[in-house]
Amino acid sequence: MSSALWMAGAGAAALLLALVLTEPLRRFAVLHGITDRPNARKAHTRPTPYLGGVAVAVATLTAGTAAALARSVLDPALAVLLGCGTIVCALGLIDDLRQLGPGIRLCVETSAAATVVLAGGHPTLFGSAIDAVLAVLWIVFMTNAFNLLDNMDGVASSLCAVIGGLVCLTVASDGPGVVVAALAGACLGFLFHNRHPARIFLGDAGSLFLGFTLSSAVLVLHRGADGLAGPVALLLATLIPTVDTTLVMTSRYRESRPLLQGGTDHITHRLRRMGMTVQQVVRVLCVVAALGCLCGALVTHGAVAPGVALVAAVLVGAAAVRLLLGVPSMAGLPARAEARAGAPGRMARSAKTLRRSGTLGRRVQPARPADVPHSREVGKTSAMFPAASGPSAPDSSRG
Repeated sequence: MSSALWMAGAGAAALLLALVLTEPLRRFAVLHGITDRPNARKAHTRPTPYLGGVAVAVATLTAGTAAALARSVLDPALAVLLGCGTIVCALGLIDDLRQLGPGIRLCVETSAAATVVLAGGHPTLFGSAIDAVLAVLWIVFMTNAFNLLDNMDGVASSLCAVIGGLVCLTVASDGPGVVVAALAGACLGFLFHNRHPARIFLGDAGSLFLGFTLSSAVLVLHRGADGLAGPVALLLATLIPTVDTTLVMTSRYRESRPLLQGGTDHITHRLRRMGMTVQQVVRVLCVVAALGCLCGALVTHGAVAPGVALVAAVLVGAAAVRLLLGVPSMAGLPARAEARAGAPGRMARSAKTLRRSGTLGRRVQPARPADVPHSREVGKTSAMFPAASGPSAPDSSRG
């Protein structure tokens, strides 16, 4: 049986497992109060359970391990990847139940990433220990980037399914390939419960697991790459999280806000303010992610020069950041305009009014916080991007 069939089988098995496991975990979470409770800064109006990420992790680990054993490709490197993914999921689950400090999270994530890199390898760029350090930093960065991207119904799981699915189609590998296929399938199964309006959230257990497992597996898949080809392919496959983080940091600097403080200034929030529905935001991001993965495949197979692809990715990313900076973040709006922009049907008109008045694009002091419909990112922190100062609000959003 070919590698493609094994990966398809792993993905299908994980999809079914996630589909079946999510509902019992949702009921368990509701029964025991493991929920994201609504407040003035959140869009959902009733407590929404966590633990969806546990279903995704169990489905991925079970299907991936079974396929690897059946295919006789469960080598030590793959076993380490699966084990470290389990540890990161457990870390997120503990954080869901009892909030951990960013230092503890960062320490565990870095240790897990370093273990994967030492056991599974990494692309070679400089031919020295710097390559391993960069690989560890990239895994930790992507782990937290997916954690922050889980701020709207279906976004993180949809992106992971698209990226994972296309990686399986374009990079032939039995070991890490079956894990990526299982992860993509589990995300698809979970989407039946997590698509808008979501009945259950991933929680940190899920979003951290998604980011860590996807980035680690894709990194190991490119461990034989020399020169720019490997790193550029990784960048293109994860272009959305990279651009999102760049946008957020740039926006907060321009608005004189703490760089490490959470807010509704991500790509998803700005697209909503442009008048898109939640479903449209998810589709747009998935299309862009798919194009990035396909471009990465062209680089991997030598059809496009890595240097050309890198320059193109930087230019496209910079253009996207510049365009989205023209859509005001809620923290940068004057109070009256902010209140007007709160209604989804009036977001585009509010931005147009600000553009005519000269407020748009100008550095302003932050106003009172306001949420975006269907957003769960307000007040959310990560190990890399903890809240900078001030007491945190009770029951902060942790979608």
